[in-house]
Amino acid sequence: MQVEFCGEWFDVDPEEAFVVGREGDLEIDDNPYLHRRFLAITRSGDLWWLENVGSLIPATVADAHGNVQAWIAPGARLPLVFARTTVLFTAGPTTYELLIVGEEPAYEPVAAEVEQGDTTIGPVVLTDSQRALVVALAEPVLRGRGSTTAIPSSAQAAARLGWTITRLNRKLDNVCDKLARQGVRGLRGGPRKLAVNRRARLVEHAVASRLVTAADLPFLEEQAALARAAAEPAESPAQASSTAED
Repeated sequence: MQVEFCGEWFDVDPEEAFVVGREGDLEIDDNPYLHRRFLAITRSGDLWWLENVGSLIPATVADAHGNVQAWIAPGARLPLVFARTTVLFTAGPTTYELLIVGEEPAYEPVAAEVEQGDTTIGPVVLTDSQRALVVALAEPVLRGRGSTTAIPSSAQAAARLGWTITRLNRKLDNVCDKLARQGVRGLRGGPRKLAVNRRARLVEHAVASRLVTAADLPFLEEQAALARAAAEPAESPAQASSTAED
């Protein structure tokens, strides 16, 4: 078993726990929001396990194709049965991504062939504006896969798309409600659910499940151009006449 983070590879000893966090075998970052001991990879019997040994931060785990996804809450653990497992988690304003690779996977997924339209992604149907929102929030992660990135603020994402904050927040509510109805956890609001946490959870799910990919990035420019065109004032009849005479 090996772990890859930011282009660096680490071997996992089957006899000892491999710890990920601010301290441990893989020292992720000097981030005060990140646990000193956050994730642990261990071998028990015939299986490798990924355990969340932290107390606050969950982790999103998915297979290489995004067909299978799980959310590991503090205190929970999950068997590592795929050849390649992607792990995403957010501590404070920063989102991290690492890859776990096993030589002898216990399970080989079979990808089903699904016809997809321009706005149909898996079982979730997104409008163009909803997809633009998700891509805008996930843009740093999509451009820097396997690295450390910060989730854009609502103001930054709105500016990227040429939207108002009100419009962006309305679209964000719609997307989160739609995914929550599909069983995606961590997107519902509440007294302890900060806006940055909801955006981060949305990005983790979207990237891990391949709801959006790097191939969707050009869509941002298209949507921004549409927003700019819609914001331009319409030409008055007098202006049109003057332009024609010139």
